Amino acid sequence: MCTSVDFDVAIVGAGAAGLLAAYELSEKSKLKIVVVEEGNDVEKRECPARIYTICTKCKPCNILCGVGGAGTFSSGLLNLSPFIGGDLTEFTETEEEAWDLVKRVDNVFKENGAPNQIYDPSKEAIDELNRKAASVGLRFIPTIQRLIGTDNAPAVISNIKKTLESRGVKFKLRSKVTEVEDHTLVLKKGEKVSARYVMLAPGRSGMEWAAEQMEKLRIKTRFEPLDIGVRVEVPATIMEPICSIQRDPKFHIYTHTYDDFIRTFCVNHQGYVVQEVYEDHVCVNGHSSITDKSEATNFAFLARIILTQPFEDTTAYGRSIGKQATLLGGGKPLLQRLGDLRGGRRSTWERITRSAVRPTLRDVTPGDIAMAMPHRIVTDIVEGLEKLDELIPGVASDTTLLYAPEIKYSAKRVLTNKGLETEITNIFVAGDGVGVSRGIVSAGATGLVVAQSILKKENVI
Repeated sequence: MCTSVDFDVAIVGAGAAGLLAAYELSEKSKLKIVVVEEGNDVEKRECPARIYTICTKCKPCNILCGVGGAGTFSSGLLNLSPFIGGDLTEFTETEEEAWDLVKRVDNVFKENGAPNQIYDPSKEAIDELNRKAASVGLRFIPTIQRLIGTDNAPAVISNIKKTLESRGVKFKLRSKVTEVEDHTLVLKKGEKVSARYVMLAPGRSGMEWAAEQMEKLRIKTRFEPLDIGVRVEVPATIMEPICSIQRDPKFHIYTHTYDDFIRTFCVNHQGYVVQEVYEDHVCVNGHSSITDKSEATNFAFLARIILTQPFEDTTAYGRSIGKQATLLGGGKPLLQRLGDLRGGRRSTWERITRSAVRPTLRDVTPGDIAMAMPHRIVTDIVEGLEKLDELIPGVASDTTLLYAPEIKYSAKRVLTNKGLETEITNIFVAGDGVGVSRGIVSAGATGLVVAQSILKKENVI
């Protein structure tokens, strides 16, 4: 027998989007709010395999799912810009309002224990790096950043949850939503949660579920681009001159042969490469902490893939590459020296040990990335690194390590109005799992957008 619990607002997902929406609503109204989350509370989110992203050995996945979402066990880097992880001006009337959203997200994290230190390079340093990048055909994307750190993030998230509970927000944890029926959430255990307003923010782990629900509800969606490539690892000394200016430097590059877009992403200075385990393939990612530092720096190097008719499903395309790489790696990520990739030979542990950097992830298979990825993507990676080497000497050394694959899937974008309300009145979406953001700050900001939309309907603001 099903039971029903009624609320004013029901939020699916306790990641950045869900938490920030609840934070704004509970601060500015007396609405009865519930956050429904598939995973565990933050203190119980421990992965027995010590695989820090998506791990099928945890049920539900404690690293991707749970209070705080996937960002809890990332490096916890806040990119304080409305133009990173999406374009927040899509959801505001002015650029100033978009910056205000970013400031609000940052303030919530600071109020709940995020470090006060920010990485805010001087104008002189930024101008000089812009000049050097432009002189070799690169575009540098400067931004102010705050590093919470993989080691500090769980405590910050726990503080946010405690603040919400003190305001009366209810959490239903380990409660998987199987489907959405109009303004009612049907849970796996048979319970139903009804609300006047519903916000779907299922995060990366729920992007396929979200797409299914949108199709069932006849809400329009579209496929978004895919980013696919490798995680590069070099001695930290090579990246120090750049990382001393920008903690997570972002460079945009267009390659020579195909004129493709490729970019650096998620630079972890003195960090670690980690596995990312999906249901049917493995990928790589990177982390950094405040206290535990390595002698290496890693960053994602990703080519943008856009597919058109007759096949537009970028998720399926990325998964096919991930499965092929996993097959060649015997269930592990591939590791190859850049010199071996250029030379058309498979790497061996003997050659890898002669590299200038010791791999921070050892649970890998020395292999040949060119056997797993399309020629076009391999060409983009090699040409892109050689161009980046003109700005950062050493990143394209023969001994540079490449881990593959690194895949940044994009959820199907749910089509909404500027307030992130869908075609169905009072059903909203937010965050990475519905394709409207990519990252902690942008996800949190979209949660704020939804909260403000609801508050306007309630005549609170």
